[in-house]
Amino acid sequence: MTGLVRRCRYEVLPLAGTDEQVEQHLPPTSPVTVTASPRHGLEPTLEVTEALARRGFSAVPHLAARLVHDAAHLADILQRLDEAGVSDVFVVAGDGRAPVGDFADSVQLLAAMSRLRRTDPPAEPTRIGVAGYPEGHPLISDDDLSQALLAKQALSTYVVTQMCFEPAVVGRWVDRARRLGLRLPVYAGVPGPVERLRLLRVAGRIGVGGSLRVLRKQRGGATLVRTGSYRPDRLLEDLAALGPPTHLSGLHVYTLGDVAGTARWRRELLDRLTAGGASGG
Repeated sequence: MTGLVRRCRYEVLPLAGTDEQVEQHLPPTSPVTVTASPRHGLEPTLEVTEALARRGFSAVPHLAARLVHDAAHLADILQRLDEAGVSDVFVVAGDGRAPVGDFADSVQLLAAMSRLRRTDPPAEPTRIGVAGYPEGHPLISDDDLSQALLAKQALSTYVVTQMCFEPAVVGRWVDRARRLGLRLPVYAGVPGPVERLRLLRVAGRIGVGGSLRVLRKQRGGATLVRTGSYRPDRLLEDLAALGPPTHLSGLHVYTLGDVAGTARWRRELLDRLTAGGASGG
């Protein structure tokens, strides 16, 4: 488990002051992903990404396909990221109901990135992440999700799962994806410590209510009800116990707007694990 906790990526919001919070609380050079909002577009994401890169972090912007206008806009974004020293991007469809331009989903954006590399190469990212959905998607069948993930595999280098509170669901999803041919490294999406009401709002918005209902019946759920907050320690224990062929490559921690609290939780957890002689992958 110690090794898994050490291999953390952190997801932050593109808000004013985020780069200062990250520098103050997170380990230097940590991978930090920056989300994208359909309301505000990609500019805040790119600005925070650039600020984090200047501070020495491995900044990873979310490139939401529905917020990219066309191939020229995409080329400009990639050139801008290269000039900032950013070599890792996370490609998603985006939460907007309708695309602002030519790209409706992540597969289309990835294909456009591939075409740019062949015809008018901008500086290209060396790492490209895509999303996985252990609990499925409310608008897309499981078979279609699997086919899309395999289609993205040739155009990407790693997978991050959507937040999920049920380790067995994550394990079954990874095992099935491996059987279907997925070879990319997988990072498990987990929440950092979070206040109960915020957790419920986020879980409802992203469609992980099923595993949250299971959580309420487990040890972590008892803490959630008793204290009004959630800590993912038990979830991480169970994820670390998943055997082959799951082989999680690390954690993707959703800070949910609380960078300081997430950093403090991880530091305290590592201290306990180290003091107790815990290890693992």
